[in-house]
Amino acid sequence: MSAISDRELTALPAPHLDVVYERPEALKDVPTHYCPGCTHGIIQRMVAETIDELGIRSRTIAVAPVGCAVFAYKYFNLDSCEAAHGRAPAMATGLKRSLPDHIVFTYQGDGDLASIGGNEILHAALRGERITVLFINNAIYGMTGGQLAPTSPIGMVTSSSPLGRDPLRAGYPIHMTEMLATMPGVALAVRRSMHSVAEMRKTKRSIRQAFQAQIDGLGLAIVEILSSCPTNWRLEPTAALDYIRDQMVPEYPIADFKVAEALQEIQG
Repeated sequence: MSAISDRELTALPAPHLDVVYERPEALKDVPTHYCPGCTHGIIQRMVAETIDELGIRSRTIAVAPVGCAVFAYKYFNLDSCEAAHGRAPAMATGLKRSLPDHIVFTYQGDGDLASIGGNEILHAALRGERITVLFINNAIYGMTGGQLAPTSPIGMVTSSSPLGRDPLRAGYPIHMTEMLATMPGVALAVRRSMHSVAEMRKTKRSIRQAFQAQIDGLGLAIVEILSSCPTNWRLEPTAALDYIRDQMVPEYPIADFKVAEALQEIQG
């Protein structure tokens, strides 16, 4: 059987390929600073996809404070602001009240939201601010050296708890999402995870619900997302995903703590 010549090859009709995966318009085409195996990048892609799907990019504002999320504004192709550590809900409140037709979301880590920013998120929820809060929980201070965080599980080894978290010394892990779910001004309070593809799909659906809650003016929406930190956990990327499943989920169950009825039929 003779080989096809170059001339014959170029004469063949080009195959038709359907585009099934491409960069969202709301995400810039730039290198990432996140560590290998970190799931921040995947989460931010989900956020960008949701913004594109809802057609709200031109009127969306992101607020990212200090921590690993501090450079989020470099990745989102939309208006954004950088807040002081823990103050993202306060800044988002000012933006939303000044520009009520805009969609405002915060992108915060657990050291930010659950520690120095605990008062900010608490009172934003009590007021029922019409903002969307994405709470990335990797149970550790990722940017500053891997210290104990308010969300670190009992026994977790960190740079400031080398023998593991001892509740007699450091107290117990804080469950922010369950607490915020009790407040009348909160329309959505759920916890999701990034440890498997199936859970990622559920995370995407909840992110969409959180933005829809704001579009519909239902109240504050928070999605807590269990995320990995291979560098500070000192684990390989795949082992870090297993750590989420085996160590974090038992402490922080994946659940819908509060979902407004109008949001329950939304598909991701």
